[in-house]
Amino acid sequence: MTSVELENLVRSGQLKREAPSPAEIAGLLHSGEARLGDATRLDLSLESRFDLAYNAAHAFSLAALRRAGYRSENRYIVFQVLSHTLGVSPTVWRILAKCHGIRNQAEYEGVLEIDKRLIDDLIAAATSIRDALQPHPGSNS
Repeated sequence: MTSVELENLVRSGQLKREAPSPAEIAGLLHSGEARLGDATRLDLSLESRFDLAYNAAHAFSLAALRRAGYRSENRYIVFQVLSHTLGVSPTVWRILAKCHGIRNQAEYEGVLEIDKRLIDDLIAAATSIRDALQPHPGSNS
């Protein structure tokens, strides 16, 4: 899969073309599934659930980018290109952008302000990315 937008990011150095690796993609999908499953565990703290759901969304998003034949070292770009790699709704992107900012604030400033609603939204976003990665009945992917 190629698109003008993705190729523009290659030209600007934000993405690199790299042939998809089925083993890497399978590993990312496995990682995303494990983290997403754990993120739904109500016995875990909100902070742990946030980390798990955020990293699940990242693993699924990176799997989509890698499947499309690109790589980025930038987490934000991996989320930003989801409309081009999977065609997910803008709502998903907005949730991920918000959570990326919250994650950075926690990582670099020690501030993590989250609530159950945000976790639920993040889990829903990660789930929609995972679902968009699944082959559709009758497709050859």
